[in-house]
Amino acid sequence: MEAEALRSMVGAIYLRPMTLEELRAEVDAGTIDTVLLCLTDMQGRLQGKRMHARFFVDEVAAHGAEACNYLLAVDVEMNTVSGYAMSSWDRGYGDFVLAPDFDTLIRVPWQEGTALCLADLRWEDGSDVVASPRQVLRRQLARLAERGWTANAGSELEFIVFEDSYESAWDRGYTGLTPANRYNVDYSMLGTARLEPLIRRIRNAMAGAGMTVEDSKGECNFGQHEINFHYADALTTCDNHAVFKNGAKEIAAELGQSITFMAKYDEREGNSCHLHLSLADEAGENVFASDDALFRSFLAGALAGLRELTLLLAPNINSYKRYAAGSFAPTAVAWGLDNRTCAFRVVGHGKGKRFECRVAGGDVNPYLAVAGLIAAGLHGVEQGLELEPAYEGNAYTSGDKPHVPGNLREARELFANSTIAREAFGEEVIAHYVNMADVELAAYDAAVTDWERVRGFERL
Repeated sequence: MEAEALRSMVGAIYLRPMTLEELRAEVDAGTIDTVLLCLTDMQGRLQGKRMHARFFVDEVAAHGAEACNYLLAVDVEMNTVSGYAMSSWDRGYGDFVLAPDFDTLIRVPWQEGTALCLADLRWEDGSDVVASPRQVLRRQLARLAERGWTANAGSELEFIVFEDSYESAWDRGYTGLTPANRYNVDYSMLGTARLEPLIRRIRNAMAGAGMTVEDSKGECNFGQHEINFHYADALTTCDNHAVFKNGAKEIAAELGQSITFMAKYDEREGNSCHLHLSLADEAGENVFASDDALFRSFLAGALAGLRELTLLLAPNINSYKRYAAGSFAPTAVAWGLDNRTCAFRVVGHGKGKRFECRVAGGDVNPYLAVAGLIAAGLHGVEQGLELEPAYEGNAYTSGDKPHVPGNLREARELFANSTIAREAFGEEVIAHYVNMADVELAAYDAAVTDWERVRGFERL
């Protein structure tokens, strides 16, 4: 009975988020000594501070903490870059405030004595940092709330596991790495068993952090896997997504391995992030199931706005390498009933009715992507758009459908000139993320690649 009671107690502690009062009690008991206060940056990464737990509960919990506002004005390598109105050398690179959101407070099972709390970003006067990804999503959720709706979402992240450590991969220029599986292990129980020490630890660690883990499975590329989580409200899903990516990399690093979520690591299958979305009413019932006209206009809006808002789903140069015929990444802006060749796949029925957006890759910022889907869907509802017939057959061979933008430059232009984006997000957000695209394009245009050296070193 004592062992059973202990198991029950451990389950109760580790299968849900914690309260601030519970954190205080554990700090008093000495079982938690560190609190991570994190924001999610433009690239979807966790940034922030490691705080002594006593200082966090005594001071930061009530007042927040400061961080340099350049965290939303740098490139992926943390270089300061020009063009951002909110943060620059001319403005002195001041601070914004990390305001803890205690609904996100969790234990970090893979780090001893550690808890984690995500933050909303505010200026010193208490106003929101509107270009912060979490605030971009909150604004779209508020638009839904005005209509009595909430959004439920799920994200399915794929990643590739390598036997090399992150340090070794860096030293080798991320080339010549050894994938953890040497062949396609899609759904293979034998192939996935090879990585079970890592994948099991990630599954259990995320469950310990309060996430509802459903399953894991092998995927098509060598060493490619996927871990799936139960859907939740959209903000929670995006929060969990960010924590999961960070935690999975930390766990892999501890085991001397490495994981990449980049959209297209090599010429084989890329890493996707399929996003599932549905709406619920104030009673929690699925609106898509109860109101087919609403569902059809919302999905029609998602289709109509997809090209203009692809930048929020595919934010990097590499993102666009996924979009190839026969790759399970979409090329046609079309929808179908359980049709994996389309950009939007309608699945489920009754309480489970939803659509799956297949455009995003593993490099996506989930807050921006879900915000974009909601904005486009609301556009369809407000304009009373009619949904075109479901596409049947192979959408890769469709000649009459618009195409997903083929590169970052095209997506940048569509977003910069998007009426849907401007009405949903406002000029400040538009300018901020257009500049992010400009920074990436300039860096890529200036780079000399291995591909160029191989083709040109001797033979040109």
